Amino acid sequence: MKYAFVEKHRRQYGVPALCEALQVSRSGYYAARHRGLSERQKRRVELTARIRTIHQTSRESYGAPRVHVELMAQKVRCCRNTVAKLMRRAEILPKAIRRFRVTTDSRRTKVSPNLINRDFTSAHPNDLWLSDITYIPTRAGCT
Repeated sequence: MKYAFVEKHRRQYGVPALCEALQVSRSGYYAARHRGLSERQKRRVELTARIRTIHQTSRESYGAPRVHVELMAQKVRCCRNTVAKLMRRAEILPKAIRRFRVTTDSRRTKVSPNLINRDFTSAHPNDLWLSDITYIPTRAGCT
């Protein structure tokens, strides 16, 4: 982590100053710079690629638990928490798919009676209240 910070800011502050401030050796920084990925990092990269593939084949609807089940079916040994952590780091988020659900039963819906009968005059203020419904969505279309 410290070497990554040095690598990111070396042009701005210089390697010697950064290594001294972070209390790491310059030789350790240069050795780490030419070193390849560790076995753990290689496994994480491979696992993230598999997670991304499973996520895309599920139309981006699978979260960590389902991706983990799919990985176990593919004989890939890993922990569900590891899958969740790798998905967070790679910013792989499942889409929330909401199914259409009818929320009202039009056969049992009560309609208010028409008390005005198009007579919009009133004797006193605040006697008569009206509203206008300009958009009513129906199954046949908008009316």
